[in-house]
Amino acid sequence: MPRARWSLGPYVTTGTAALTVPDDAASTDGPVLFSPLTLRGVTFPNRVWLAPMCQYSVTAQDGVPTDWHLVHLGARVTGGFGLVLTEAAAVVPEGRISPEDTGLWNDAQTEAWRRVVEFAHTQSPYGSTPIGVQLAHAGRKASTYAPWRGAGDGSGTGRGSVAEADGGWPTVGPSALAFDGFTAPAALTLQEVAGVVDAFAAAARRADEAGFDVVEIHAAHGYLLHQFLSPLANARTDAYGGDFAGRTRLVVETAAAVRAVWPEHKPLFVRISATDWVEGGWSVEESTRLTGVLAGHGVDLVDVSSGGADPRQEITTGPGYQVPFADAVSAAGLPVAAVGEITDPAQAEKILVDGHADAVLLARAGLREPAWPQRAAHELGVDRHDGPYPDQYTRGAWS
Repeated sequence: MPRARWSLGPYVTTGTAALTVPDDAASTDGPVLFSPLTLRGVTFPNRVWLAPMCQYSVTAQDGVPTDWHLVHLGARVTGGFGLVLTEAAAVVPEGRISPEDTGLWNDAQTEAWRRVVEFAHTQSPYGSTPIGVQLAHAGRKASTYAPWRGAGDGSGTGRGSVAEADGGWPTVGPSALAFDGFTAPAALTLQEVAGVVDAFAAAARRADEAGFDVVEIHAAHGYLLHQFLSPLANARTDAYGGDFAGRTRLVVETAAAVRAVWPEHKPLFVRISATDWVEGGWSVEESTRLTGVLAGHGVDLVDVSSGGADPRQEITTGPGYQVPFADAVSAAGLPVAAVGEITDPAQAEKILVDGHADAVLLARAGLREPAWPQRAAHELGVDRHDGPYPDQYTRGAWS
């Protein structure tokens, strides 16, 4: 089915992303949302996936996931999501967004994640639910407060850098340019840039040891890899700055290094911010071009979000407001996943039926409703006996 394209401006959408479906576009084989998708050797039983969402819940501040992470992710497994993605797991200690973030740089973290993976693989309504880990480095947006803690003043604003005396650390970035309100980072040396690539590859090896089915490289939301992409954060004049080839070099090298160690039968995703929502920033056109480059380095799907690089961003929100970016980036030929105010089952189905994305990712809606896929299956006409219910929950099936 041909894709119906949205119109895109230089860095924002034109209006809201309202979706319409032709009368003859409905599937005769059941909802597309509950059809399988196979990438490499992994089959996702449906196309409604849980987006990565930070939980800021490692109270020991050692990067080791806890019972909270098991219960949080496990509930979405039993709730019927076709893929569950963890929060950003830092590849090095200084890459954490907050001191309470998870990581994947040592054996203790690997073993703790294994427990979560085994739950997904043994307690799923599908027999086994694929689970992926998002690997990340926060760069100049690291060492910050959890949103509800605030800048050490009880305000709960979540703004500001955590002082070293309070458990924070010095941050790094492509250039010594601060994100507004945060401490200025140190510009990475060429040797340190190479170390970032090595750290992502080492974390990917640990992800395989833990049993994860998918690795997603986080190159969005103003974190380190996105900082290199955006001319608003990257003022380098060496091989990692300047033109498109220079600014994308670190992301491409990271993807290639991860693909080299990540098993051939397991898919590799990259999350990108399709636009900075600021004139002169990273653009949709560049995102589409980058996606084509990543396809040549073994990336199997691009998870398309937006924003986060610059506080001057002017984001036009609304239902499905980022779907046009996924649709545009799909022109590069890779499968894409859409995210952003996707909350209604019929809305999610229309996105897929119209061909605007190959899967949808739920974030806040997935927090509110761990069993969203079960309700969605009912509303889209899936027989209760075919719905994504664990045996223990069949008595509570929608009918």
